Amino acid sequence: MAAFRMGPKTLPVLMSLFQKNRQKVCAALKEHKSVKDKSYVLLAGGDDVSFNDTDVSYLFRQESYFQYMFGVKEPGCYGVLNVDAGQSTLFVPRLPEEYSTWMGKLYTLDEFKKMYEVDAVRYVDELNTFFESAQPSVILTLSGPNTDSRLVSTPARFDGIEKFVVDCTLLHPVIAECRVIKSSEEIEVLRYVAKVSSDAHIRVMQFMRPGRTEYEGEAVFLHHSYAVGGCRHASYTCICGSGVNSAVLHYGHAGAPNDGPVRDGDMCLFDMGANYCGYAADITCSFPANGKFTEDQKFIYNTVLAGRNAVLQEAREGVSWVDMHKLACRVMLTKLKEGGMLKGDVEDMLAAGLAGIFQPHGLGHLLGLDVHDVGGYLTGQPDRPTEPWLSKLRFARTLKAGMYVTVEPGCYFIEYLMDRALADPNLNKFIVKEVYERFRKFGGVRIEDDVLIKKDGCENFAIVPRTVEEIEKTMATRVE
Repeated sequence: MAAFRMGPKTLPVLMSLFQKNRQKVCAALKEHKSVKDKSYVLLAGGDDVSFNDTDVSYLFRQESYFQYMFGVKEPGCYGVLNVDAGQSTLFVPRLPEEYSTWMGKLYTLDEFKKMYEVDAVRYVDELNTFFESAQPSVILTLSGPNTDSRLVSTPARFDGIEKFVVDCTLLHPVIAECRVIKSSEEIEVLRYVAKVSSDAHIRVMQFMRPGRTEYEGEAVFLHHSYAVGGCRHASYTCICGSGVNSAVLHYGHAGAPNDGPVRDGDMCLFDMGANYCGYAADITCSFPANGKFTEDQKFIYNTVLAGRNAVLQEAREGVSWVDMHKLACRVMLTKLKEGGMLKGDVEDMLAAGLAGIFQPHGLGHLLGLDVHDVGGYLTGQPDRPTEPWLSKLRFARTLKAGMYVTVEPGCYFIEYLMDRALADPNLNKFIVKEVYERFRKFGGVRIEDDVLIKKDGCENFAIVPRTVEEIEKTMATRVE
Protein backbone atom coordinates (compact mmCIF):
# COMPACT_ATOMS: atom_id res chain seq x y z
CA MET A 1 0.00 0.00 0.00
CA ALA A 2 1.16 3.52 -0.81
CA ALA A 3 2.36 5.62 2.11
CA PHE A 4 4.13 8.82 3.08
CA ARG A 5 7.33 8.06 4.98
CA MET A 6 10.51 10.01 5.63
CA GLY A 7 12.70 6.97 6.30
CA PRO A 8 12.79 3.42 7.70
CA LYS A 9 12.70 4.64 11.32
CA THR A 10 9.76 7.00 10.82
CA LEU A 11 6.02 6.40 10.76
CA PRO A 12 4.45 5.25 7.46
CA VAL A 13 1.25 7.21 6.82
CA LEU A 14 -0.94 5.16 4.50
CA MET A 15 -2.77 6.95 1.71
CA SER A 16 -5.92 5.24 2.95
CA LEU A 17 -6.00 7.96 5.64
CA PHE A 18 -6.73 10.55 2.95
CA GLN A 19 -9.11 8.23 1.10
CA LYS A 20 -11.19 7.98 4.27
CA ASN A 21 -11.09 11.74 4.68
CA ARG A 22 -12.50 12.14 1.17
CA GLN A 23 -15.24 9.61 1.92
CA LYS A 24 -16.09 11.47 5.12
CA VAL A 25 -16.44 14.78 3.27
CA CYS A 26 -18.60 13.18 0.55
CA ALA A 27 -20.90 11.66 3.17
CA ALA A 28 -21.20 14.98 5.01
CA LEU A 29 -22.00 16.83 1.79
CA LYS A 30 -24.66 14.30 0.80
CA GLU A 31 -26.42 14.98 4.11
CA HIS A 32 -26.49 18.70 3.35
CA LYS A 33 -29.87 19.80 1.98
CA SER A 34 -28.34 22.29 -0.47
CA VAL A 35 -26.10 19.77 -2.23
CA LYS A 36 -27.50 18.62 -5.58
CA ASP A 37 -26.79 15.58 -7.72
CA LYS A 38 -23.71 15.87 -9.95
CA SER A 39 -21.93 18.14 -7.46
CA TYR A 40 -18.15 18.29 -7.61
CA VAL A 41 -15.61 19.57 -5.10
CA LEU A 42 -12.66 21.53 -6.52
CA LEU A 43 -9.66 22.23 -4.26
CA ALA A 44 -6.41 23.99 -5.08
CA GLY A 45 -3.21 22.85 -3.42
CA GLY A 46 -0.49 25.20 -2.28
CA ASP A 47 2.01 26.85 -4.59
CA ASP A 48 5.71 27.51 -4.29
CA VAL A 49 6.27 30.97 -2.83
CA SER A 50 9.34 32.93 -3.90
CA PHE A 51 11.49 34.66 -1.32
CA ASN A 52 10.69 38.26 -2.22
CA ASP A 53 11.84 38.85 -5.83
CA THR A 54 14.44 36.09 -5.95
CA ASP A 55 14.47 32.69 -7.61
CA VAL A 56 14.69 31.02 -4.19
CA SER A 57 11.47 29.62 -2.70
CA TYR A 58 10.38 29.19 0.88
CA LEU A 59 10.37 25.55 1.99
CA PHE A 60 7.07 24.25 0.62
CA ARG A 61 4.32 23.06 2.93
CA GLN A 62 1.00 21.82 1.52
CA GLU A 63 -2.22 23.77 2.00
CA SER A 64 -4.01 22.15 4.94
CA TYR A 65 -7.41 21.36 3.39
CA PHE A 66 -5.69 19.91 0.33
CA GLN A 67 -3.43 17.86 2.58
CA TYR A 68 -6.51 16.59 4.44
CA MET A 69 -8.10 15.37 1.23
CA PHE A 70 -5.15 14.19 -0.86
CA GLY A 71 -1.89 13.99 1.15
CA VAL A 72 0.08 15.27 -1.83
CA LYS A 73 3.67 16.54 -1.35
CA GLU A 74 4.01 18.52 -4.58
CA PRO A 75 2.97 22.15 -5.17
CA GLY A 76 0.72 23.44 -7.95
CA CYS A 77 -1.83 20.61 -7.85
CA TYR A 78 -5.64 20.56 -7.88
CA GLY A 79 -8.03 17.94 -6.62
CA VAL A 80 -11.56 17.12 -7.76
CA LEU A 81 -14.08 14.97 -5.93
CA ASN A 82 -17.26 13.61 -7.50
CA VAL A 83 -19.60 13.83 -4.51
CA ASP A 84 -22.14 11.30 -5.84
CA ALA A 85 -19.63 8.58 -6.70
CA GLY A 86 -16.90 9.52 -4.26
CA GLN A 87 -14.37 9.38 -7.09
CA SER A 88 -11.22 11.48 -6.83
CA THR A 89 -9.13 13.00 -9.61
CA LEU A 90 -5.76 14.58 -8.94
CA PHE A 91 -4.55 17.26 -11.36
CA VAL A 92 -0.77 17.78 -11.50
CA PRO A 93 1.28 20.42 -13.35
CA ARG A 94 2.46 19.50 -16.84
CA LEU A 95 6.20 20.12 -16.49
CA PRO A 96 8.64 20.43 -19.41
CA GLU A 97 10.95 17.44 -19.82
CA GLU A 98 14.00 19.64 -19.21
CA TYR A 99 12.83 20.06 -15.60
CA SER A 100 14.19 16.58 -14.97
CA THR A 101 17.67 18.06 -15.31
CA TRP A 102 17.12 20.14 -12.21
CA MET A 103 14.44 18.24 -10.29
CA GLY A 104 15.12 14.60 -11.06
CA LYS A 105 12.77 12.10 -12.64
CA LEU A 106 9.33 13.44 -13.57
CA TYR A 107 6.57 11.07 -12.51
CA THR A 108 4.06 9.80 -15.05
CA LEU A 109 0.33 10.14 -14.44
CA ASP A 110 0.12 6.46 -13.61
CA GLU A 111 2.93 6.79 -11.08
CA PHE A 112 1.10 9.67 -9.38
CA LYS A 113 -2.06 7.56 -9.33
CA LYS A 114 -0.28 4.72 -7.53
CA MET A 115 1.61 7.08 -5.22
CA TYR A 116 -1.52 8.82 -3.90
CA GLU A 117 -4.14 6.09 -4.48
CA VAL A 118 -6.60 8.35 -6.25
CA ASP A 119 -9.05 7.17 -8.91
CA ALA A 120 -7.50 9.16 -11.74
CA VAL A 121 -4.73 11.67 -12.48
CA ARG A 122 -4.75 14.31 -15.20
CA TYR A 123 -2.86 17.52 -15.93
CA VAL A 124 -3.91 20.90 -14.51
CA ASP A 125 -4.38 22.34 -18.00
CA GLU A 126 -7.14 19.74 -18.54
CA LEU A 127 -9.44 21.05 -15.80
CA ASN A 128 -11.69 22.87 -18.25
CA THR A 129 -12.16 19.89 -20.57
CA PHE A 130 -12.70 17.62 -17.55
CA PHE A 131 -15.61 19.71 -16.30
CA GLU A 132 -17.03 20.21 -19.79
CA SER A 133 -17.28 16.43 -20.03
CA ALA A 134 -18.56 15.95 -16.45
CA GLN A 135 -21.29 18.62 -16.82
CA PRO A 136 -21.56 19.30 -13.06
CA SER A 137 -24.69 20.84 -11.58
CA VAL A 138 -22.37 22.86 -9.31
CA ILE A 139 -18.68 23.13 -8.52
CA LEU A 140 -18.06 23.53 -4.80
CA THR A 141 -14.95 25.59 -4.08
CA LEU A 142 -13.44 26.46 -0.74
CA SER A 143 -13.76 29.96 0.68
CA GLY A 144 -14.32 30.86 4.30
CA PRO A 145 -12.79 32.75 7.22
CA ASN A 146 -10.14 31.42 9.52
CA THR A 147 -11.38 32.58 12.92
CA ASP A 148 -7.84 32.86 14.30
CA SER A 149 -6.09 34.78 11.51
CA ARG A 150 -9.25 36.51 10.19
CA LEU A 151 -8.00 35.67 6.69
CA VAL A 152 -10.33 34.18 4.08
CA SER A 153 -9.26 31.23 1.96
CA THR A 154 -9.11 31.91 -1.79
CA PRO A 155 -11.38 29.63 -3.85
CA ALA A 156 -9.82 27.51 -6.61
CA ARG A 157 -10.09 28.79 -10.17
CA PHE A 158 -9.15 27.67 -13.68
CA ASP A 159 -9.53 29.19 -17.12
CA GLY A 160 -13.14 28.63 -18.15
CA ILE A 161 -14.65 28.16 -14.69
CA GLU A 162 -17.01 31.08 -15.34
CA LYS A 163 -19.02 28.76 -17.67
CA PHE A 164 -20.10 26.64 -14.71
CA VAL A 165 -22.27 27.17 -11.64
CA VAL A 166 -19.89 27.70 -8.73
CA ASP A 167 -20.70 27.79 -5.01
CA CYS A 168 -17.82 29.06 -2.85
CA THR A 169 -19.61 29.15 0.53
CA LEU A 170 -21.22 25.74 1.11
CA LEU A 171 -18.07 23.59 1.30
CA HIS A 172 -16.09 25.47 3.95
CA PRO A 173 -18.19 24.78 7.07
CA VAL A 174 -18.73 21.16 6.02
CA ILE A 175 -15.09 20.26 5.45
CA ALA A 176 -13.97 22.27 8.49
CA GLU A 177 -16.36 20.31 10.72
CA CYS A 178 -15.07 17.05 9.21
CA ARG A 179 -11.57 18.03 10.34
CA VAL A 180 -12.69 18.60 13.95
CA ILE A 181 -13.19 14.90 14.79
CA LYS A 182 -10.03 12.89 14.16
CA SER A 183 -10.07 9.42 12.60
CA SER A 184 -8.14 6.54 14.13
CA GLU A 185 -5.56 6.90 11.34
CA GLU A 186 -5.10 10.61 12.07
CA ILE A 187 -4.78 9.88 15.79
CA GLU A 188 -1.90 7.51 15.03
CA VAL A 189 -0.01 10.29 13.22
CA LEU A 190 -0.79 12.82 15.97
CA ARG A 191 0.44 10.39 18.61
CA TYR A 192 3.67 9.92 16.66
CA VAL A 193 4.44 13.61 16.19
CA ALA A 194 3.60 14.32 19.84
CA LYS A 195 6.04 11.59 20.93
CA VAL A 196 8.79 12.96 18.68
CA SER A 197 8.15 16.45 20.06
CA SER A 198 8.06 15.18 23.65
CA ASP A 199 11.40 13.44 23.29
CA ALA A 200 12.86 16.57 21.69
CA HIS A 201 11.64 18.68 24.63
CA ILE A 202 13.33 16.29 27.06
CA ARG A 203 16.60 16.63 25.14
CA VAL A 204 16.30 20.41 25.38
CA MET A 205 15.67 20.31 29.13
CA GLN A 206 18.78 18.17 29.59
CA PHE A 207 20.83 20.48 27.34
CA MET A 208 19.87 23.90 28.69
CA ARG A 209 21.82 25.53 31.49
CA PRO A 210 22.98 29.02 32.49
CA GLY A 211 25.41 30.50 29.98
CA ARG A 212 23.68 29.08 26.94
CA THR A 213 21.36 31.02 24.67
CA GLU A 214 17.70 30.52 23.94
CA TYR A 215 18.27 29.69 20.27
CA GLU A 216 20.58 26.83 21.21
CA GLY A 217 17.61 25.11 22.82
CA GLU A 218 15.57 25.74 19.68
CA ALA A 219 18.33 24.18 17.59
CA VAL A 220 18.39 21.05 19.77
CA PHE A 221 14.61 20.67 19.40
CA LEU A 222 14.64 21.11 15.63
CA HIS A 223 17.57 18.75 15.19
CA HIS A 224 15.99 15.94 17.18
CA SER A 225 12.60 16.39 15.50
CA TYR A 226 14.13 16.13 12.03
CA ALA A 227 17.08 13.77 12.56
CA VAL A 228 15.21 11.28 14.72
CA GLY A 229 11.55 11.82 13.83
CA GLY A 230 11.77 12.81 10.17
CA CYS A 231 9.85 16.03 10.87
CA ARG A 232 11.10 18.46 8.25
CA HIS A 233 8.78 21.20 9.44
CA ALA A 234 8.00 22.77 12.78
CA SER A 235 4.30 23.51 13.24
CA TYR A 236 4.98 27.14 14.22
CA THR A 237 7.84 29.43 15.14
CA CYS A 238 9.55 28.06 18.25
CA ILE A 239 9.05 30.07 21.44
CA CYS A 240 12.15 29.80 23.65
CA GLY A 241 11.90 32.43 26.36
CA SER A 242 14.00 32.65 29.52
CA GLY A 243 13.75 35.11 32.41
CA VAL A 244 11.43 38.01 31.58
CA ASN A 245 11.19 36.71 27.99
CA SER A 246 9.19 33.74 29.28
CA ALA A 247 6.28 36.14 29.85
CA VAL A 248 6.19 37.17 26.16
CA LEU A 249 3.38 34.99 24.85
CA HIS A 250 4.56 34.81 21.23
CA TYR A 251 8.26 35.28 21.81
CA GLY A 252 10.60 34.07 19.05
CA HIS A 253 9.27 36.44 16.39
CA ALA A 254 11.58 38.29 13.99
CA GLY A 255 12.21 41.13 16.43
CA ALA A 256 13.05 38.76 19.29
CA PRO A 257 14.47 35.65 17.60
CA ASN A 258 15.16 33.52 20.68
CA ASP A 259 18.46 35.38 21.07
CA GLY A 260 18.49 36.08 24.80
CA PRO A 261 21.10 34.70 27.20
CA VAL A 262 19.98 32.07 29.71
CA ARG A 263 20.98 33.10 33.21
CA ASP A 264 21.22 31.35 36.55
CA GLY A 265 17.90 31.70 38.36
CA ASP A 266 15.85 32.08 35.16
CA MET A 267 12.70 30.17 34.40
CA CYS A 268 12.63 28.87 30.83
CA LEU A 269 9.39 28.56 28.87
CA PHE A 270 9.89 26.57 25.68
CA ASP A 271 6.85 26.15 23.41
CA MET A 272 7.71 23.99 20.39
CA GLY A 273 6.00 21.41 18.20
CA ALA A 274 7.15 19.29 15.27
CA ASN A 275 5.07 18.56 12.18
CA TYR A 276 4.84 15.22 10.36
CA CYS A 277 2.89 14.63 7.14
CA GLY A 278 1.10 17.92 7.81
CA TYR A 279 -0.01 17.01 11.35
CA ALA A 280 1.01 19.20 14.25
CA ALA A 281 2.21 18.90 17.81
CA ASP A 282 2.16 21.85 20.23
CA ILE A 283 3.86 21.28 23.59
CA THR A 284 5.18 23.70 26.20
CA CYS A 285 7.61 22.86 28.99
CA SER A 286 8.60 25.31 31.73
CA PHE A 287 11.68 24.57 33.82
CA PRO A 288 14.45 26.29 35.82
CA ALA A 289 17.56 27.02 33.78
CA ASN A 290 19.87 25.59 36.44
CA GLY A 291 17.78 22.46 37.01
CA LYS A 292 16.62 23.33 40.53
CA PHE A 293 13.41 25.20 41.39
CA THR A 294 13.52 28.07 43.88
CA GLU A 295 10.61 28.37 46.29
CA ASP A 296 9.05 31.16 44.20
CA GLN A 297 9.44 29.08 41.04
CA LYS A 298 7.82 26.10 42.74
CA PHE A 299 4.94 28.34 43.86
CA ILE A 300 4.09 29.56 40.37
CA TYR A 301 4.85 26.26 38.62
CA ASN A 302 2.67 24.24 41.00
CA THR A 303 -0.09 26.81 40.63
CA VAL A 304 -0.18 26.20 36.86
CA LEU A 305 0.24 22.44 37.28
CA ALA A 306 -2.81 22.36 39.58
CA GLY A 307 -4.89 24.13 36.93
CA ARG A 308 -3.69 21.71 34.26
CA ASN A 309 -4.36 18.66 36.44
CA ALA A 310 -7.90 19.83 37.20
CA VAL A 311 -8.72 20.12 33.50
CA LEU A 312 -7.24 16.72 32.61
CA GLN A 313 -9.34 15.21 35.37
CA GLU A 314 -12.60 16.69 34.05
CA ALA A 315 -12.20 16.96 30.27
CA ARG A 316 -14.39 14.48 28.39
CA GLU A 317 -17.26 14.36 25.90
CA GLY A 318 -20.16 16.60 26.89
CA VAL A 319 -18.10 19.11 28.88
CA SER A 320 -18.06 22.79 27.93
CA TRP A 321 -14.63 24.11 26.94
CA VAL A 322 -15.53 27.49 28.45
CA ASP A 323 -16.19 25.71 31.75
CA MET A 324 -12.78 24.04 31.49
CA HIS A 325 -11.14 27.46 31.06
CA LYS A 326 -13.02 28.76 34.09
CA LEU A 327 -12.02 25.68 36.09
CA ALA A 328 -8.32 26.17 35.35
CA CYS A 329 -8.53 29.86 36.26
CA ARG A 330 -10.47 29.15 39.47
CA VAL A 331 -7.89 26.60 40.59
CA MET A 332 -4.95 28.87 39.78
CA LEU A 333 -6.44 31.88 41.57
CA THR A 334 -7.09 29.67 44.58
CA LYS A 335 -3.45 28.55 44.61
CA LEU A 336 -2.22 32.13 44.26
CA LYS A 337 -4.40 33.09 47.22
CA GLU A 338 -3.10 30.17 49.28
CA GLY A 339 0.45 31.30 48.49
CA GLY A 340 -0.22 34.80 49.80
CA MET A 341 -0.30 36.75 46.52
CA LEU A 342 -4.07 37.28 46.47
CA LYS A 343 -6.79 37.89 49.03
CA GLY A 344 -10.58 37.87 48.98
CA ASP A 345 -13.19 35.63 47.42
CA VAL A 346 -12.05 33.65 44.38
CA GLU A 347 -15.47 33.80 42.70
CA ASP A 348 -15.39 37.57 43.04
CA MET A 349 -11.94 37.55 41.43
CA LEU A 350 -13.32 35.57 38.49
CA ALA A 351 -16.28 37.92 38.11
CA ALA A 352 -13.92 40.91 38.09
CA GLY A 353 -11.76 39.34 35.37
CA LEU A 354 -8.61 39.09 37.48
CA ALA A 355 -7.74 35.74 35.89
CA GLY A 356 -7.08 37.54 32.59
CA ILE A 357 -4.23 39.47 34.19
CA PHE A 358 -2.36 36.28 35.04
CA GLN A 359 -3.46 34.27 31.98
CA PRO A 360 -4.45 36.61 29.12
CA HIS A 361 -4.87 33.77 26.61
CA GLY A 362 -7.41 30.96 26.31
CA LEU A 363 -7.01 27.54 27.88
CA GLY A 364 -6.15 25.94 24.55
CA HIS A 365 -7.27 25.27 21.02
CA LEU A 366 -8.15 22.58 18.52
CA LEU A 367 -5.11 20.87 17.04
CA GLY A 368 -4.57 18.85 13.88
CA LEU A 369 -3.35 19.81 10.43
CA ASP A 370 -2.99 23.38 11.70
CA VAL A 371 -1.56 24.20 15.08
CA HIS A 372 -4.64 26.36 15.67
CA ASP A 373 -6.92 23.96 13.87
CA VAL A 374 -10.17 24.85 12.16
CA GLY A 375 -13.68 24.48 13.56
CA GLY A 376 -13.58 26.86 16.49
CA TYR A 377 -16.39 29.23 15.62
CA LEU A 378 -18.34 27.67 12.78
CA THR A 379 -21.94 28.63 12.07
CA GLY A 380 -24.21 26.80 14.49
CA GLN A 381 -21.53 26.57 17.18
CA PRO A 382 -21.31 28.82 20.26
CA ASP A 383 -20.05 32.33 19.59
CA ARG A 384 -16.87 33.73 21.08
CA PRO A 385 -17.48 34.82 24.70
CA THR A 386 -17.65 38.58 25.13
CA GLU A 387 -16.19 38.88 28.64
CA PRO A 388 -12.65 40.28 28.27
CA TRP A 389 -11.02 37.46 30.26
CA LEU A 390 -12.79 34.84 28.10
CA SER A 391 -12.69 36.56 24.71
CA LYS A 392 -9.32 35.08 23.71
CA LEU A 393 -10.67 31.52 23.75
CA ARG A 394 -10.04 30.00 20.31
CA PHE A 395 -13.18 27.89 20.61
CA ALA A 396 -16.14 27.67 22.96
CA ARG A 397 -17.67 24.35 21.99
CA THR A 398 -18.91 21.39 23.96
CA LEU A 399 -16.27 18.69 23.75
CA LYS A 400 -16.82 15.58 21.64
CA ALA A 401 -14.96 12.28 21.54
CA GLY A 402 -12.37 12.50 18.79
CA MET A 403 -11.56 16.17 19.30
CA TYR A 404 -7.87 16.85 19.78
CA VAL A 405 -7.04 19.91 21.85
CA THR A 406 -4.23 21.62 23.70
CA VAL A 407 -4.57 22.19 27.42
CA GLU A 408 -2.22 25.07 28.21
CA PRO A 409 -2.88 27.06 31.38
CA GLY A 410 -0.29 29.68 32.24
CA CYS A 411 0.64 32.28 34.82
CA TYR A 412 2.64 35.28 33.65
CA PHE A 413 3.93 38.50 35.13
CA ILE A 414 3.61 40.92 32.23
CA GLU A 415 4.48 44.44 33.35
CA TYR A 416 1.85 46.13 31.20
CA LEU A 417 -0.88 43.95 32.70
CA MET A 418 0.57 44.19 36.20
CA ASP A 419 0.44 47.97 36.04
CA ARG A 420 -3.13 47.85 34.73
CA ALA A 421 -4.22 45.59 37.58
CA LEU A 422 -2.56 47.72 40.25
CA ALA A 423 -4.20 50.85 38.85
CA ASP A 424 -7.69 49.31 38.73
CA PRO A 425 -9.55 49.43 42.07
CA ASN A 426 -11.78 46.56 40.92
CA LEU A 427 -8.69 44.36 40.66
CA ASN A 428 -6.07 45.71 43.07
CA LYS A 429 -8.32 45.05 46.05
CA PHE A 430 -7.55 41.34 45.56
CA ILE A 431 -3.77 41.79 45.22
CA VAL A 432 -1.22 41.64 48.02
CA LYS A 433 1.04 44.23 46.46
CA GLU A 434 4.32 43.45 48.23
CA VAL A 435 4.10 39.79 47.17
CA TYR A 436 2.91 40.62 43.65
CA GLU A 437 5.74 43.10 43.10
CA ARG A 438 8.29 40.47 44.07
CA PHE A 439 7.45 38.65 40.81
CA ARG A 440 7.70 41.64 38.47
CA LYS A 441 10.81 40.24 36.72
CA PHE A 442 9.85 36.59 37.15
CA GLY A 443 8.59 35.92 33.62
CA GLY A 444 6.00 33.20 33.22
CA VAL A 445 5.08 29.54 33.34
CA ARG A 446 2.99 27.62 30.83
CA ILE A 447 2.27 23.90 30.77
CA GLU A 448 0.85 22.70 27.46
CA ASP A 449 -0.30 19.19 26.64
CA ASP A 450 -1.83 17.66 23.49
CA VAL A 451 -5.00 15.87 24.55
CA LEU A 452 -7.42 13.51 22.81
CA ILE A 453 -10.98 13.82 24.09
CA LYS A 454 -12.79 10.55 24.78
CA LYS A 455 -16.29 9.68 25.92
CA ASP A 456 -15.20 8.96 29.49
CA GLY A 457 -12.11 11.13 29.87
CA CYS A 458 -9.08 12.15 27.87
CA GLU A 459 -5.64 10.92 26.85
CA ASN A 460 -2.54 13.09 26.99
CA PHE A 461 -0.10 12.55 24.10
CA ALA A 462 2.58 14.86 25.57
CA ILE A 463 4.90 12.49 27.44
CA VAL A 464 7.23 14.85 29.28
CA PRO A 465 8.21 15.35 32.94
CA ARG A 466 5.61 17.55 34.62
CA THR A 467 6.06 17.59 38.39
CA VAL A 468 8.83 19.58 40.06
CA GLU A 469 10.47 16.33 41.12
CA GLU A 470 10.27 14.79 37.64
CA ILE A 471 11.76 17.89 36.03
CA GLU A 472 14.64 18.13 38.48
CA LYS A 473 15.41 14.43 38.05
CA THR A 474 15.36 14.74 34.26
CA MET A 475 17.60 17.80 34.26
CA ALA A 476 20.09 16.10 36.57
CA THR A 477 21.10 14.04 33.51
CA ARG A 478 22.86 16.62 31.37
CA VAL A 479 23.64 16.23 27.65
CA GLU A 480 25.93 18.27 25.41
